[in-house]
Amino acid sequence: MSDQLSELYNDILDGSYDCVDRVVVNAFFPMGMRPGGVRLWRRALYGSDSDLDNAHLMRMAGRLSRRLRAWAKAKGVPVVDCPPGQRKHEIAEQYLSSHSVEPGLFMVLVAKSPAIVWDVQMTGTGKIGDIVRKKPLPYVNHYHFHILDPDWGHVTIKMSGHPPFGAQVMLNGHEYVACQARRKQIDFSKEGNCFTDTTNAAGLAGVADTLSHERITGRLREVCERWIYSTCLIFALDLEEQERSAFHYQFSTCQIEYSRNLWFQTGAQMEQVFQAFIDRSRVPLNLDRVKTIFGDRYRPHRRRREKDATRWGVVVEKPTYDLTVFKIHYGKLVLKVYSKGERVLRIEVIIENTKDLRVRRSLDEFPKIVRHLKGILERFLDSLYCLEACFVADSTLESLPSPSHVGKVRVGGLDFNKPRTRLVMESVVSLSTAPAGFTASQLASRTKELGGPSDYTSRQAAYDIRKLRAKRLVKKLSKSRRYQPTPDGLRAMAALAVLRDKVIKPLLAANLQTKRGPKPKNPTPIDQHYDRIRSEMQDLFQALGIAA
Repeated sequence: MSDQLSELYNDILDGSYDCVDRVVVNAFFPMGMRPGGVRLWRRALYGSDSDLDNAHLMRMAGRLSRRLRAWAKAKGVPVVDCPPGQRKHEIAEQYLSSHSVEPGLFMVLVAKSPAIVWDVQMTGTGKIGDIVRKKPLPYVNHYHFHILDPDWGHVTIKMSGHPPFGAQVMLNGHEYVACQARRKQIDFSKEGNCFTDTTNAAGLAGVADTLSHERITGRLREVCERWIYSTCLIFALDLEEQERSAFHYQFSTCQIEYSRNLWFQTGAQMEQVFQAFIDRSRVPLNLDRVKTIFGDRYRPHRRRREKDATRWGVVVEKPTYDLTVFKIHYGKLVLKVYSKGERVLRIEVIIENTKDLRVRRSLDEFPKIVRHLKGILERFLDSLYCLEACFVADSTLESLPSPSHVGKVRVGGLDFNKPRTRLVMESVVSLSTAPAGFTASQLASRTKELGGPSDYTSRQAAYDIRKLRAKRLVKKLSKSRRYQPTPDGLRAMAALAVLRDKVIKPLLAANLQTKRGPKPKNPTPIDQHYDRIRSEMQDLFQALGIAA
């Protein structure tokens, strides 16, 4: 554990482990992605491209379907056509739990999804004209090959039935760790994709760490190539046709989930810590909505596609099956905190498309992407720690109003009594978990969302950022125009907001006029603290000669 939040609760933890969870690898045939490449591939396959037309391309899709269904019928492998919206992975998991399955292909599920389909346009003389992609992408049959691998457990390969037969390989890091731990004779108990208990926490964590080592790239490529040619593509092109036409996939990472799992000593401790953490973080992180799911056993998986895919917000979901999910969305990157099993708290970072990370997506770069996600996760946890254990020193309070310098530029101080200063600080705190920092325009937008003036511009936000930098509350990220709060600065800004809104204002208001009437029958611990402090403050005001 290298983050401050985990160290804060270290005395009530039995251990922890980091693990790569879901991994989605894109498999594509480079030659089949270009019109000229389609013609060259067709010539290599059949010796000529004279019969390259839509009808013959459609026959290749029909050939795959017929071969697959005939083979599955002969081998007793179920082929299931799924309607839209059905969760295919759950069907395969249910089949695995009720049947004895040997390593290899054990089920095929068929469903429609959008995919690249080439449209061959002919000239008036019957010759091949333009070859273009159909737009929008048509919905065609995709075949979900569910495979039991001896090293990776349940592997799914989703392949399009039309040339160029694009595919996705879906793996689960917890399945890989479980297979490797059994070989090393490490005892553990597993619930879904989470290890709930083990007698060798260090050994299990060591196995999970291998998913971020450099050599894992070779194992990923090996498991992809082990099945995609001989088990999936073979129904469209046999091995000899694959070799003759030089049909070779290239692989790139598409989606990765990386999690840190904390084993608490008891479930009650975990629940108490998690619920208190949500209550204290909800306001500083600018919770935009609370979503409660009624009557559902599982979390919703189908959402209406929005025109603007960029999504920024904080969500707390409380389903009826008693699972609270704390989510923060930054476009296609999601940060989550939720409970797994009885006493496991999972902190997870999900990148739905690695393209948004602005890194190379080749499979060779997989360890670097994992390390990048680990850094995002630890910065997220450190930000949550600063909100959980906020503090401001008296020297900081005295120095805030005084002028300071940023380089050679003299800037004014910070007056926390001014509404604009308070709103800017609250906006910085709410943007503190942003993986890539925030810009002046994003700070201006968030300040207006929190009730700031409608004419507050990014230029004014840049000036306020300069004042925060002068007080070491915010730092500039190198070689960019993005900013992040410093750890001490984040703790100070969060503490100032808590002191003003939760301590000073309520106590002064309570001492202004003594409340009459019956007291609440079941006061909360915070209400009891307020009541005791209010009584003591009345005596203090009398001793100091302050009329309340």
